[in-house]
Amino acid sequence: MAITAAMVKELRQTTGAGVLDCRKALESSAGDFESAVAHLREKGLAMVAKRAGRQASDGVLEAYVHPGSRVAVLLELNCETDFVARTDDFKTLAHNLALHIAFAAPRYFTREEVPDEVIEAKRAIYCAQAVEEGKPEHIVDRIVAGRVEKFYQQVCLMEQPFVKDEDKTIHDLITEATAKIGENIVLRRFVRYEVGENLER
Repeated sequence: MAITAAMVKELRQTTGAGVLDCRKALESSAGDFESAVAHLREKGLAMVAKRAGRQASDGVLEAYVHPGSRVAVLLELNCETDFVARTDDFKTLAHNLALHIAFAAPRYFTREEVPDEVIEAKRAIYCAQAVEEGKPEHIVDRIVAGRVEKFYQQVCLMEQPFVKDEDKTIHDLITEATAKIGENIVLRRFVRYEVGENLER
């Protein structure tokens, strides 16, 4: 049975597990929704959605300076207890997130934070490009939509492919850590500095 994006989305909404885990669960259960849910529960990933409502008021500040001292990141990663905040798994997650932000230079946390005017400007550019490329008129809208999706993946932290494993997004990385550690984990905020960067971008 073919596993569709709609099936993956529904399972993800139900369980809170990552896209890749949902797809694997559906594939291993031949598309059976209930079996896929059971599979994810066994892995502990389905509990992530329930943990999301818990208060995460502890955690760490992680500072990362890239070799050459031209790029630096400071972020706050929160969890529920100081015990978890001191674990190697949590500290490694904080470090990996800072490393990723230094490399990928996200501008926003999620697509919901991207201003409408930015998206409309991108749509206009992508539409003009598609016309210049000689694309058939009836598929221009589809091409534009695809390029907008790619733009989201480039600038929105939670949708970016993780620099150390491009098969998972940053959202997936945090979700997996939440399942493994057993506490709600929230990337509260981050700031990225680059020598000579254009602050008006």
